[in-house]
Amino acid sequence: MMMKARILLGMLFTLVLFCLTISTTASPSIPAVFAFGDSTVDPGNNNGLTTIFRGNHAPYGRDFPGRIPSGRFSNGKLSTDYLVSILGIKDYLPAYLDASVSDAGLATGVSFGSGGSGLDEATATVNGVLSMESQLNYFDEAIRRIEMSFGKNRSEELVKNALFVISVGTNDVVFNLYGFTPFAFQRSASAYHDMLIQRLASFIQSLYDRGARKFGVAGLPPVGCLPLQMSIGSFMPSSHMLQRLCVDQQNIDSQAYNFKLQNLLSTLQNSLPHSKMVYFGIYDTMMDMITNPFKYGFQETLEGCCGTGLFEIGPLCVVGMPTCLDASKYIFWDSMHPTQAAYLAISNQYQQLLDQYLN
Repeated sequence: MMMKARILLGMLFTLVLFCLTISTTASPSIPAVFAFGDSTVDPGNNNGLTTIFRGNHAPYGRDFPGRIPSGRFSNGKLSTDYLVSILGIKDYLPAYLDASVSDAGLATGVSFGSGGSGLDEATATVNGVLSMESQLNYFDEAIRRIEMSFGKNRSEELVKNALFVISVGTNDVVFNLYGFTPFAFQRSASAYHDMLIQRLASFIQSLYDRGARKFGVAGLPPVGCLPLQMSIGSFMPSSHMLQRLCVDQQNIDSQAYNFKLQNLLSTLQNSLPHSKMVYFGIYDTMMDMITNPFKYGFQETLEGCCGTGLFEIGPLCVVGMPTCLDASKYIFWDSMHPTQAAYLAISNQYQQLLDQYLN
């Protein structure tokens, strides 16, 4: 009797170990994340480009593990880093152009995003960064690598189940709609938004044609509340001189664009069989941070942590520039990009939406 009991206990122990092994090695429902867009999803693709839009120098990355200025335009992690961690895929989403990314790492996702890029080809061209078309070409290259290593069937299955994150558009409106380029002020905000939405629709269609089915698309932030835009706005004739206030019209424009974007995603989901379109409404999240900062542990909402926090970005945020002591108290790291703490709050919203719409 004792012998049978021991045998049964041994079998039960073996079964438990087997189940634990299966549960810890099983692939997540989303096996990979591929990101496209601008600096909000660029973990270092710009490092090797001849452009001033690079974040691979201190004080960028000062709160990133190892205090490494990886090329992320923040003091630490991006929302896509938190996203892949939350999904149980890996700790960070690396840059595709990072030479250390193996084929196995590639199969769990990378970012093709490029700081300074946009849906408008002129945006990427003027800034000397990767256009959305170039990012798509690199994706094609990545898929060929995956096919060579793991086979065509596994590659197709991977693309089908992967999440495709697109975060782009802010540079287009900042530089081409409100900026001082030759393209600025030559069109209405509504007409320019329509052009951007058409470009985005074409980009999503291109990914769908390549087998992508799950999409997470970020809207515009409250552009008028970016420290850079508030600084420029304070010198406008219609403003109260030197007062730091959000530029209301730019925020209204951002909401108008986001409304069109949500309509686009609804239309695409209905017209593209088996597709899932998730809208990441970062506008509301960031406005809540700005109007209710203590809810998130923030103390400074109108300025960035780097330098004066008014104009510094990229090449102007460098070693020797005074920075705040605790970036977790700030929404913005420089005059345009969120801090690691703000990206964490944004990624929490991503997770809630993914749970709601993809599962």
